Amino acid sequence: KNDNGKDKNVKIDTPLGGLHVRTNQTAAADVGLPTYPGAQIAADKDGDKAADVHMGFGEWQLRVKVVTYKTPDPQAKVVALYQKAMGRYGDVIQCDGSSAVGSPTVTREGLDCSDDQSKAHVHVSDDMQMELKAGSKRHQHIFAVHKGDGAGTRFSLIELQLPAGMD
Repeated sequence: KNDNGKDKNVKIDTPLGGLHVRTNQTAAADVGLPTYPGAQIAADKDGDKAADVHMGFGEWQLRVKVVTYKTPDPQAKVVALYQKAMGRYGDVIQCDGSSAVGSPTVTREGLDCSDDQSKAHVHVSDDMQMELKAGSKRHQHIFAVHKGDGAGTRFSLIELQLPAGMD
């Protein structure tokens, strides 16, 4: 944060690599997904609304983009839109924690619902009610519904690009 308490962006570049962090500037389109009609960007439990983090050191690259929204619409309607929209990235799987719900249980690219960190799977957060995932283990698109208070639907859109060499 700067002297006025506003979020600052961070950019560190060295001859070996760099770290770039932008907060509260990411939108659904930056994640490669549409904005749900009428949804408003919403802060998460830490007060952050969005982030774009990129770390790169030579060929080793890690990128995470996330934006959180809230809509008064019911969860089923929001899930249906993103189930269809994520199809552009291949098979879409539904996850309840580390377990698949329905079929398919694994994308053609090998992505599943496991959150086994030793196998480079990703655990988004403990406050997620359910997730949709598409893509591969190295390049994932994730739609995650937050556990809520019953008033509408709070959800996050995430694009994750993991470094080469991680299976």
